[in-house]
Amino acid sequence: MAGRNKRNRHSEPTDEKTGERELSPAERYQAFKESRQHMQSVAARFADRMPFELDAFQQDANEALEAGSNVLVAAPTGAGKTVVADFAIYLAQQRNVKAFYTTPIKALSNQKYHDLVDMYGADKVGLLTGDTSINSEADIVVMTTEVLRNMLYEHSTTLNALGYVILDEVHYLADRFRGPIWEEVIIHLPQSVRIIGLSATVSNVEDFADWIESVRGDTKLVVSEHRPVPLDQYVLLQKDPRTEPELFDLYRRDDMGEQTVKMNARLMNRLDELDRMEARRARADTHDRPERRRDRGGKRKFVRKPERYQPRRWAVVDELNFLGMLPAIYFVFSRNGCDEAVDQCLNAGLRLTTDEEALRIRKIVDEMIEGQLTREDLKTLHFSQFRYALEEGFAAHHAGMIALFKQIVERLFEEGLIKCVFATETLALGINMPARSVVVEKLEKYNGTGIVPLTPGEYTQLTGRAGRRGIDTIGNAIVVDHRYFKPETAVALSSKRVYPLHSSFKATFNMAVNLLNSSDYETARDTLDHSFAQWEANESAWDLEACIGKLRKAIAGYEEAMANDAGDMVELLRIRMKLSDLQKNERRRLKHEVFKSNEERSRAFRRLDAQIARLKEQEANHPAKQSPDFKTLMKWGHRWVRETKELERLEYRYESRTSSVARQFDRICHSLEVLGYLETADENGHTDYRLTEYGQLLRRLYTERDLVLAQAITHGIFDDLNAPELAAVMSSLLYEPRRGEGGEPRRYPGGPRGRVMQAANALRDMDGQIIALCEANGLENYLQPLDFGIVDLMYNWAYGDSLSEVLEHSDMTGGDFVRTAKRIADVLQQIAVAEPYLGEGGAELAAVAHEAYARVNRGIVAYSGVD
Repeated sequence: MAGRNKRNRHSEPTDEKTGERELSPAERYQAFKESRQHMQSVAARFADRMPFELDAFQQDANEALEAGSNVLVAAPTGAGKTVVADFAIYLAQQRNVKAFYTTPIKALSNQKYHDLVDMYGADKVGLLTGDTSINSEADIVVMTTEVLRNMLYEHSTTLNALGYVILDEVHYLADRFRGPIWEEVIIHLPQSVRIIGLSATVSNVEDFADWIESVRGDTKLVVSEHRPVPLDQYVLLQKDPRTEPELFDLYRRDDMGEQTVKMNARLMNRLDELDRMEARRARADTHDRPERRRDRGGKRKFVRKPERYQPRRWAVVDELNFLGMLPAIYFVFSRNGCDEAVDQCLNAGLRLTTDEEALRIRKIVDEMIEGQLTREDLKTLHFSQFRYALEEGFAAHHAGMIALFKQIVERLFEEGLIKCVFATETLALGINMPARSVVVEKLEKYNGTGIVPLTPGEYTQLTGRAGRRGIDTIGNAIVVDHRYFKPETAVALSSKRVYPLHSSFKATFNMAVNLLNSSDYETARDTLDHSFAQWEANESAWDLEACIGKLRKAIAGYEEAMANDAGDMVELLRIRMKLSDLQKNERRRLKHEVFKSNEERSRAFRRLDAQIARLKEQEANHPAKQSPDFKTLMKWGHRWVRETKELERLEYRYESRTSSVARQFDRICHSLEVLGYLETADENGHTDYRLTEYGQLLRRLYTERDLVLAQAITHGIFDDLNAPELAAVMSSLLYEPRRGEGGEPRRYPGGPRGRVMQAANALRDMDGQIIALCEANGLENYLQPLDFGIVDLMYNWAYGDSLSEVLEHSDMTGGDFVRTAKRIADVLQQIAVAEPYLGEGGAELAAVAHEAYARVNRGIVAYSGVD
């Protein structure tokens, strides 16, 4: 396998005084010509329109794009990557072709849509998300990446005259669940389309650019490590609740007042001092009250190690306000923690706004909320408390809030009216909310399964929000002292500015049928071999390839040394290796295998004994053992055996990595053939796969449980349900409970013998069958079990109850309910549109799905956030 074409990163030698190499007369003339050409270029005209001078990396990217290259831009948050995206749209307008701007989340799409409408007018800009379609045939269309992927598979006419696609937050392809969509888009876009990838700074960005170039042709990589607003790093400590918090530099400052790369000794000394004080206090406490060291039975109790006082959130905000370091985004890795933090600040009597600002806030909030929610819904969502906190200058921002409330927070923060937002890490993704300071409460978080430390990449994403370009001369990143905090950890996170980008791509059932719908089996397989996941697998395989080559060479040398006239030593050694394997591994395997009867078990062991006896006879009578130099030959033989075993191990690892994605595709195709979604057909003298009617249905179902949904439809599980019942049962395929939630609903509509309960049980069985099939075919199942926890809530909502009535006795937040309802509505619409492929009785199911969609997609669920 050939090695990759590595990029040359060497730089020219420079003059010691000027830092630039002196040009020859010919080079000066060439530079003059290039300057003249640049001034006449579209990139130059675009630069002249901008209210600020473009940075060098922006100019480089724009010129490469105009020259016809794909462009990958990697730069820190806030560095101005979107200028390159804006130029791509400007270039598309100049060349009379379409431009698509894709984002990973709807909130980003909505925000970018408004920005582009302001620039180009509403008639030239469209928006396509899962629940919104505005001016879809416009010259400029903003969309989520899923929408573009679905367009590509459907061969949508909207793709006609497409010239440029911007992939914002392209490093999102590392996301386990949604990341593969980015790779599908990059692979399947027409070759005439140029892509513009906007990425965070990742350590293997050259590899990523090389992969894009291998798939899409000439690709210009533009990297900038420069932060437009420098970032200072701090740690905030507090001795006890009676003293003021103290802010320390994480790094030592030089004579010019700039932070260096050396840790601040004053911070270390203060932490040591506080640790000693806490230790003395703990000793004095146990000395004065010895009964604390023993329980009632007289046994010694575990005494917790003394810990430093952890500053309270309100005290941190109060100190930052005093130091003039607001506005701030305060990252708390818990939704409840964000809400509690707002309450704590209000209860402490903090106020960050003036009377005039509070009046402006009320006016904006009331305008944005007018006509969107009923009085009962506002009460359910605690609107009065939400608005009061905003007027005082505080807000929470997390996924448990409805989109409208989050948009209110974003607008007020962007306008500088609210001064502190307590947010979960989701705010770090893309939304344009820069602040003067970013506070990180802890350097660890809960990741769904346990508490894990932040990665350098996550820390960089969070602190990237600090420093507003054109407003702040410096940004501030503040880590609050917390349990087990060590400044060395903060140094390690802040000094590693980049992290590796790894593919999360894997073939899915829906992807397989969509590929086979438009190409033959071998072409589809080849397409998957072009994924970034396979590129990475091949990269690790290349290291193995060198080792395999060395081993083969060594083994050939041993075989040459063992050559003799008596017999073939290699044949003898292979007999011995096979005999050893049967005696040890095969006998052990049979001992643990389950047989239908004792007789069958006995036959298996008799066959094994007979095979071992034959090999023993072959080994004992082998002519190579008659060689007079047999002992000497066996010295080489032992080495040959050792290296051959190692070669077999490495070859297995190599084979498992090369074409690993395509082999996954093979297993998926086999499973789909067994279930009747694919059938084999003879095409031009060779066997190929062809989609059945079931396959055409599966092709149109875009959900993580695509095959379970298709099987449920084709087996009639939904046939007897009315619209509210269908919406209720559908929730089990899409609901993702939070920790400690979910499982079973409070009740099943219709009772234990009702249609909902019967459909739920049938769906459980179907899900179990699909899981068993996947396991039997070596396919990984990474999905959680079906969850029926909100069946009753979704039934009530589809039946017409208000949001306040639906959530009255539930712990589910309004934001979680609305987000899940939107996903259910999306899938219901997919079923309704797939009517021609639903089989017998399909028209009735499609009509029920359409009605269910209308019943679910109403009120606050239908709210899109787009005016």
